[in-house]
Amino acid sequence: MTPPIKRSVTIDGHRTSVSLEDPFWTALGRAARARDTTRALLIGQIDHARPANVGLATAIRLFVLADVQKSGRDS
Repeated sequence: MTPPIKRSVTIDGHRTSVSLEDPFWTALGRAARARDTTRALLIGQIDHARPANVGLATAIRLFVLADVQKSGRDS
């Protein structure tokens, strides 16, 4: 287990910070590479798709979980 790691990202020209545990950062990077995009651009896509009442870090974790489950890497 690791504590959350805070990283800065730019979404639509706006700088923000996101805190995620290292395994989520790793899986998010893997998901970005699989989509031939950057982690920052993928975070922007996740941000645009999330409901207003869901925080960005939560949306990223849920995206990663769904991606891992879809890929069959959860077992």
